Amino acid sequence: MRYTLFERRKDELILVARILLMILFLIFGWSKLTSFSGTVGFMASEGAPLPMVSAIIAVVMEFFVGIAIVVGFYTRPLALILAVYTLGTALIGHHFWTMTGDAHIANMINFYKNISIMGGLLLLCVTGPGRYSIDRK
Repeated sequence: MRYTLFERRKDELILVARILLMILFLIFGWSKLTSFSGTVGFMASEGAPLPMVSAIIAVVMEFFVGIAIVVGFYTRPLALILAVYTLGTALIGHHFWTMTGDAHIANMINFYKNISIMGGLLLLCVTGPGRYSIDRK
């Protein structure tokens, strides 16, 4: 009874959550796509294995999977795959435990933001995309 409002608006809230959860991925995925050579260079400078392949994976996961989740297409499996990708980016890109000073703090914050985003993705994997999605058609 206490949560009746949430139950009545569950599908709308899930849609808003999908959009908000993907904003970060879409912004940075688009940036990686439109500056692909810079993305490859960045991957190389970070020591990513096979920088070109790493850049392609990043663009696909962040931009194209992000769009798919926003529209609710294969939401559950893609949310799970994106959660694993997000863990990988946290471990590879924000290894604060090897850093000192300002870099340590900044990367620790970003590492735990990635972990928090994983929580949202796993929750989306469990709840599904809601009524306003391609998956529901």
